Amino acid sequence: MRVDPASHLIAGASHMPSCNADERPGHCQPSLVVIHNISLPPGQFGGPYISQLFTNRLDPGAHPGFASLSKLKVSAHVLIRRSGRIVQFVPFNRRAWHAGVSNFRGRDHCNDFSIGIELEGTDTLPYEDAQYRVLAALIDALRIAYPTLDRQNITGHSEIAPDRKTDPGPAFDWQRLYRELA
Repeated sequence: MRVDPASHLIAGASHMPSCNADERPGHCQPSLVVIHNISLPPGQFGGPYISQLFTNRLDPGAHPGFASLSKLKVSAHVLIRRSGRIVQFVPFNRRAWHAGVSNFRGRDHCNDFSIGIELEGTDTLPYEDAQYRVLAALIDALRIAYPTLDRQNITGHSEIAPDRKTDPGPAFDWQRLYRELA
């Protein structure tokens, strides 16, 4: 896996541009990876709804839980599907809107300096082998493309927004990710 230095996109990945992104302040370089999970509807996998959410096309009538989500303006840089397939929404040099009110080691506004990676999943269901392999390969590629990323600066959404978020949840095996990265 490789990040193209000109486009800041993953070579060979599916690209579905989201308008829910903007420039990083002061040409800030990514120095943090934030791991999330998402499933729409909750606990269901494989549908088009995550991509629709990140591209402002989620139909509020498609599911009773979508009414409150359809007005959100959110994105992630990347979604890793259960199969390991990657969909990229935001180039890595731009700020995706994934973290919300957040703080990492005393530094607020994590969207400014982070890369948001969504895993298709839930807090309580095990993630797939392919997701761990692809996540580790992606993090390795990101560390090559952005030397400002440090292995010590990989965290979950729950760690940067503990009063609001629980993902990637107890089902995420951090030790397995670290073994894959080693």
